Amino acid sequence: MMPPFLEAMRPHQWVKNLLVLAPLAFTPKGLIYETSAWISVSLAFAVFCLAASSIYLLNDIVDREDDARHPKKRLRPIAAGRLPVGAAKVQLVLQVAATFGLAALVPGTDLLPFVAWPTAYLVLNLLYSFWLKRMVVVDCMCIALGFQLRVQAGAAAIDVRASHWLLLCTFFFALFLAFCKRYEELARQAEASGRTRATMEDYTASFLNMMIGPLAALSILTYALYTVSPETVQTHGDDRLMFTVPFVTYGVFRYLFLVYRRSEGGDPARLLFRDVPLLVSGVGYAIAVMVLLGKFGKIV
Repeated sequence: MMPPFLEAMRPHQWVKNLLVLAPLAFTPKGLIYETSAWISVSLAFAVFCLAASSIYLLNDIVDREDDARHPKKRLRPIAAGRLPVGAAKVQLVLQVAATFGLAALVPGTDLLPFVAWPTAYLVLNLLYSFWLKRMVVVDCMCIALGFQLRVQAGAAAIDVRASHWLLLCTFFFALFLAFCKRYEELARQAEASGRTRATMEDYTASFLNMMIGPLAALSILTYALYTVSPETVQTHGDDRLMFTVPFVTYGVFRYLFLVYRRSEGGDPARLLFRDVPLLVSGVGYAIAVMVLLGKFGKIV
């Protein structure tokens, strides 16, 4: 059992912040072999972990009454009363201060300091927490934009340009996950003792199905086009990344299976480590990328 203050930070969700490493893995500059680049992206990763945990903590403070009626969220430290609201507010202030303190250590680009990206992330999520989460569809788009900001931050940390295709892949896949999460929440509405999310009255299973199907296809298609695009071929010298498409395709289809057949789409971060086939496909993809781009051998 984790202490309540650590549990409220939701450390299992930090896996999402690994997206800040994506520009480092796909950069043509060979920065993946430089210690300074790893220090920069590691700091960027820590910054977004603190920023994300701050938003989780804020949401849990604001939504504690609604969470108390949710079949799963009622077990969260604040909703369950294991972490007093006053202590949670103090923790929130300290986490935000630590976020900007660490962000100041990351140089960023000549045009824009790195601190602008976690600032944009926090502003977006503040708008989400107090306004945008009550707007159907927009609530999910905010989640997807948050993932894009992680990629942009990772690129800024090592002073490279984020690929347009990588940003598109991130957006569509994150939007796909967000609607899958809503689908799982909708299925569990009957277990709750009251309304658990403002937009859940507007979402229906048929509407979410119309969103999830096309987004699954777009996620695979944009990634496939990225691997063979002239920009990618010019960057890496060939189109070998196309051989990683089966890993991505299987990962998306496996997730759809878990959502529709196992009703397990509510927490993608936990699911990634709990579902062995999904975990194996993720590890296999990472290894394939490193091998195909010729980076694995140089590192070891």
